[in-house]
Parts: sequence; structure tokens; C-alpha cells
Amino acid sequence: MIKFLDLKKINDSFNPELSLAVQRVLDSGWYLLGEDTKMFEQEYASFIGTKHCIGVANGLDALRIILRAYIELGQMKEGDEIIVPANTYIASILAITENRLIPVLVEPDLLSYNLNSFLIEEKITPRTRGIMLVHLYGQNGMNPEIVRIRKKYNLRLIEDNAQAIGSLYGNKRTGSLGDAAGHSFYPGKNLGALGDAGAITTDDDSLASMMRALGNYGATQKYRHDYKGLNSRLDEIQAAVLRVKLKRLDDDNRRRQEVAVYYLNNIRNPKLVLPIVSDVTGHVWHLFVIRCHQRDDLQQYLVQRDIQTIIHYPIPPHQQAAYKDWNDWSYPVTELIHREVLSLPISPVMTDIEIERVVQVVNEF
Repeated sequence: MIKFLDLKKINDSFNPELSLAVQRVLDSGWYLLGEDTKMFEQEYASFIGTKHCIGVANGLDALRIILRAYIELGQMKEGDEIIVPANTYIASILAITENRLIPVLVEPDLLSYNLNSFLIEEKITPRTRGIMLVHLYGQNGMNPEIVRIRKKYNLRLIEDNAQAIGSLYGNKRTGSLGDAAGHSFYPGKNLGALGDAGAITTDDDSLASMMRALGNYGATQKYRHDYKGLNSRLDEIQAAVLRVKLKRLDDDNRRRQEVAVYYLNNIRNPKLVLPIVSDVTGHVWHLFVIRCHQRDDLQQYLVQRDIQTIIHYPIPPHQQAAYKDWNDWSYPVTELIHREVLSLPISPVMTDIEIERVVQVVNEF
């Protein structure tokens, strides 16, 4: 079986350093808000290119806390609107509604699957306060039109960088392009922990201070709670693991790019729509997503030939039961994408033989 993502093989490739890092934390007897978390925050901020990094429990919390911090600082309030892609993973939407803000769904571009920037301006109202820019599947979603709109309407730009860690826009990393960014280190991400973990990056000093307090029970110092915060902290073991993996992230992303380029150059099946990429450095290939009218048949065909795939994602946010009031809304581009997408295996530990086998079987379909 060619696994969609062989996490054990990936983690084994970091040993013995990974095991030694975990053992170091166990031996220290200090498991929260310790030296490894402090060092990872510094190293990750340096990698992304921002002044601040705040470790949190997961990627959803990262986005929740960013928006909550803007509310506490008086820069947003209940009922304000946030532009967000209609085809994003539901976490982007949950972070907005959790803060009693209003998600304004905008269709994606069918070529990149990222937010269609030329549809944003028509959705802006006097209540619009920000754009949540999701770098979906690992591809940078920033462009000059978003820069123009952000400046014209004085909007906050919040990046959902869960899938694109290491991607570039020009000479800057995603996660440093806006006012603040949420990052996920879910085990399957390009930079994956051994459980849930996340981070926030920003250059804004006051925002960083507020977000750090909010993630630590709203405390600015021990037992002094200035805000109604939550418990969302990066633990020492995850921080130690991420420090080991961060050192190899650019190399691992380059290997993902090699796999993607091989797929792009060798998959010839006319039934498939391959990803369109204008800038190879702007895509770190968290996912290699194809489209096919016979998506379910293709997936079954691959399973029968021992190739594992995943659908990211089968149901768009506006059709989920959690948002039943939206179920009658129509987003035809988003709905087309969710009907047809299929993610092929891609990882830095795939062998050339596995990659060639995937191409062979896909072409035979």
C-alpha cells in the first residue's frame, strides 16, 4: 500500500534526534511554558520573518485568539464582517463565528483554489473589518489586488497559514504578509507535531501581548487575570519536537516540490485537471489536489491498486449541518471543487518507485 501520508516513516526519519528531544523534556521535569517553548517561538518567528511568535494549542485556537484580541483591543466588535474563502476548511469559519463576527464567504479562483481577489471588493460593506486569507493546499494566496484592497479599505489581513508553512510571496514567507497569522502543526502538516499544536505570528507588539495573555487564561502575570481568556498553550514536548523538525523544513518542502513537479510533468490522463502553479516557490505542496468528474470512481480504482487518497474536503462549509442556516446558499465554484477534488499521496519520504507507481496507475484510469 502506498500510504497517503506515512507519518511513522516521516517521524522515524528524524531519529535519534527526535527521541532525544522528547527525553530531554521528560528529564527536565518542566512541561509547560519552559525553555523549549521559548526557544521554538524565537526560532519560528525568525523562520517566518516576524517579531513575535506565540505558541498555542492548535491552529483553530490561533485564529480564534487573533480575532478575540482585536475585539479586546476595540478594533473589532460583535457583528463585524470578515471576508473568507467559501471553500476553506471549516476551522477558518469556526474562528470567525466563535467570536460572534460574521463570515462573508467569497468564491475561490478555480485555477489556484485560493480566494478570488477580484470578487472581494463587491462584498465589502461598512461593517467589513478584515480579510482572512487562507493559503490553501500549501499555495500562497497573496497577490497585488489583495494588497490594494487592504490598503484602500484599511482592513486587517489575517492569514490562515495552516497548510502553507514555508511558502514564499516574493522574498517573504506566508505568515508574515498580513497583520497576524495562525499556524497549525497538526501531525499531517508540513511542519507536524506529535499531536495538536499551533502558533500565531505578528509584528504588532500590542496585539502580541494581548494574544499571549488570552491564551494563558487571560493572565498578564500569574494569577492576575485581566481578560476572560482560555487555556491554549504549546506544551514543551511539542515545542521540542517542532524545533527538531523546523531545521529540515525547507529541505522537506523542496522534496515535496520535486514530487509535485514529477506529477505535473508525467500525469497525462485527460480525465484529470492538474493544479496550476505560477510560482514554484509559492507552493509547498501540503496537498497535491487534482479534479476529476469521476472522482469517486477514480478513488476506488486507486484503492483497489493499493494507493491511498483523501478528499479535501467532501462538504463545503455552507453545506455543513453546523451552519444549517446557510444550506440554501449557492456557491457554484466551491461546490464544483468539493465534488471533484482528490488528493494524491505526497510527502518528503515518498520513494521514486512509489511516485512513479502513482503516475502509472492514475494514467491507466
